[in-house]
Amino acid sequence: MSTLRFATSSLPQSVRDMKSSAQDQLEYMLTEDDDAPMLTLDNQDIKLAVKNCVSDLLSRFNCHLESILYESQEIVTKINMENRLQPFLTDISWICQILNKMEMMKHLAHYWLEASPNIVKVTEKMDAEAADLLEIKLKVIEVTSKVLDSVVFGHVIAPTAARLLMVNVWLPFMQRARPLFEQPNSDHEEGSTLKIDCEIWLGLESAFVSIILTLPSDNQAEILAEWLKSEHVRYPDLTEALETWCYRSKVAKKRLSLFGAIGNGKSS
Repeated sequence: MSTLRFATSSLPQSVRDMKSSAQDQLEYMLTEDDDAPMLTLDNQDIKLAVKNCVSDLLSRFNCHLESILYESQEIVTKINMENRLQPFLTDISWICQILNKMEMMKHLAHYWLEASPNIVKVTEKMDAEAADLLEIKLKVIEVTSKVLDSVVFGHVIAPTAARLLMVNVWLPFMQRARPLFEQPNSDHEEGSTLKIDCEIWLGLESAFVSIILTLPSDNQAEILAEWLKSEHVRYPDLTEALETWCYRSKVAKKRLSLFGAIGNGKSS
């Protein structure tokens, strides 16, 4: 528990390596392999400690979000240059792995869903010339991918309004972000590019399709119409969602016509 608190605390850069090591060891102790995991996933004391650490981490992250959101662009640039946001996102991305192993993802996912509009606004407000902007967006994408997966697979129950918000906020964000990771980044040595694993992009695409198909038909139609008009129509590929919506709409119209004909027959 002490290691967990250390691994999720705000610490000076000088001990960052120690913190990363603590995170690696915690993840290892919760991993099921040929040997039994050192920590049992149903230990209530550990679960309570994890819940409290996540709550504290998200509270501090939220304070930083709000400070950036309402500051002038000059102050935002200074905050960005001091690299205050990225350590939080790195810790949140790591804690997602712990929460997934312990089936506790709901303690982070509900916050992330509610804070999504502010997270996107802050990320877009960051100085585009900052060297760590891609790293920040990378971590945001990683966390969002894990949150969307938790909703798609039913580990987190999100009401219709929350699912609609997720799509409306994160779909355009991912469309704008992907081209940034497909062009050379001159800030890196030898012109190397910061890449995101192809599996993450494919997972996000699949998650968007799955979530869109759970929404009311009118919402689906609006999302798909905006997608078809977008300059980023190549990603994500929502063809499967479009085909399913067309099929369902045609079948629904046919059934309504049939019920209408039966109703008219009874009336006569």
